[in-house]
Amino acid sequence: MRIAALPAGLLLASLAGAQEGRIDVPFIPTPPEVVAAMLEFARTGPQDFVIDLGSGDGRIVIHAAKAHGARGLGVDIDADLVARATENAARAGVAQRVRFVVEDALRTDLSEATVVTTYLLPFLLDGLEPRMLAQLRPGARIVTHRFPLTYWPHDEVRTVPLSRPHPSQGDSSRIYLYVVPAQARGAWRAEGGWQLRVQQNFQKIDVEASLGGRPLAVRAARLSGERIEVSGPEFSFAGRVTPERIEGELAAGGPLVFTRAP
Repeated sequence: MRIAALPAGLLLASLAGAQEGRIDVPFIPTPPEVVAAMLEFARTGPQDFVIDLGSGDGRIVIHAAKAHGARGLGVDIDADLVARATENAARAGVAQRVRFVVEDALRTDLSEATVVTTYLLPFLLDGLEPRMLAQLRPGARIVTHRFPLTYWPHDEVRTVPLSRPHPSQGDSSRIYLYVVPAQARGAWRAEGGWQLRVQQNFQKIDVEASLGGRPLAVRAARLSGERIEVSGPEFSFAGRVTPERIEGELAAGGPLVFTRAP
């Protein structure tokens, strides 16, 4: 995996006194232990489509296909590495499940992905963050290697021991997991006088609840992808968030469907 899939113009502008000609971004392969851990962290399976941004020699996408039965796309700006990745996929027997393209990672269409993996520098992740939120479906998983997203708090972090020191990281690497949240922010109401008011910052939510106009204490509120759970001393609700509805079950109370309040 390339440590940064830099557009050529940005790279040239950042290097004062550079000689004429192409300047390559260093290709730093992701250690095998980290490749395996990133895909396991994302709970990758046969149903998934993995996009690896800065795919280098293709090792993450190829491992996703071989070990997890997933389909995948690798994106890199280096045509030579894309050619190498394509050859590696053929040798691994997964050429029918994966492909590699020469493309700027900041312009890649992410909408088909259920898993996105990256090993990119922070300023590139800053450019990708709004695209990931806008294009990925709720429940999609993002795993970054070494560098976390700047503004989006991670859901989980792991430290992966390495069998040999990795450049600039020593004998371990960190990986960060993000689950794309549904948009639950707003006011919701359901039959029987139920009301919810949700404040949201990425996957973090604060919820006010009431029943028949009477406020209910909320002790816990959690959003993971489309899954929402809200509970207090008098109630417990778990459901699924869609653009216009929250459908779920009250513990010992049966089904409950919220719609957005005007």
